[in-house]
Amino acid sequence: MNEMKTSLQSWGSDLIEVHLPRWHELPEIELYMDQVITLVERYLSPIIDQEKHTLLTSSMVNNYVKLGLIPAPKKKRYNQKHLAFLIAITLLKQVLTISEIKEGIIFQGAVVGIREAYNLFCEEQEAALKIVANQALGEETAGVLDEPIQIKYMAVKAATLSFATKMFSEKVIELEQKYMEEKGEPDNE
Repeated sequence: MNEMKTSLQSWGSDLIEVHLPRWHELPEIELYMDQVITLVERYLSPIIDQEKHTLLTSSMVNNYVKLGLIPAPKKKRYNQKHLAFLIAITLLKQVLTISEIKEGIIFQGAVVGIREAYNLFCEEQEAALKIVANQALGEETAGVLDEPIQIKYMAVKAATLSFATKMFSEKVIELEQKYMEEKGEPDNE
């Protein structure tokens, strides 16, 4: 059981350091599809296990364009706006439907603008990840939803915490299964 706790704490330590790129940190040059996919995978690989989840494919990107989630590329080139949308969509699709994501993007974009909405998403996702990381480290934390929230930010806070909590649950289950396979014992702790 100590091995499991140590693994969980190690994961929590890594998770607490996660930084999602803000709008101004995204490349200002236009990129081709393969470059966009590589960048999104690089940004999100510390969070999402690529062996268990496909982060992004060209088919997914094309479908997001068709569904109106992201603007169409110009001359097969993608910009900061596309990257921001794809980072948010890739994380949110872990816990929300595509139609819910589209509505949320439209709402947040209308309320505070696309750049601010994206930066707010990154801040909230990092805050949610820190809560989960602190739980993995065995530290007490207050829930993100314990403090008063402006109504316009509730969906972002809830969605980002939902993703972080789902990720935490998956990690604990993975470690429990590994522990059970290695030890052949039931987990009584």
